[in-house]
Amino acid sequence: MAQITEPEFRRLVDGIIADRDSIIRHNPVGSPDEILLWMLLNSLVVYLSLSEMETPCFTGRPDASVYRDAIQFVLSNRMAKQFDVSGLLDKLTR
Repeated sequence: MAQITEPEFRRLVDGIIADRDSIIRHNPVGSPDEILLWMLLNSLVVYLSLSEMETPCFTGRPDASVYRDAIQFVLSNRMAKQFDVSGLLDKLTR
């Protein structure tokens, strides 16, 4: 099972922040927070090589809170060493 460290996760978050304007411009459906959290969740799916069974799925239209919870769920068993996910998610959605 692939794991992620805090520096690796921070690098993903910082990369999305650096490309924030372009990501939002090319994904006009949803609020900026929803778009950025969706991008991070999908980056984690690829980065951690999650199987279809491990990838969160949603009913209805997910909002930023749902994406945030899904990211924390994915990371709950995939952190090489525990770190503060919430602080980095707050940084992403400021």
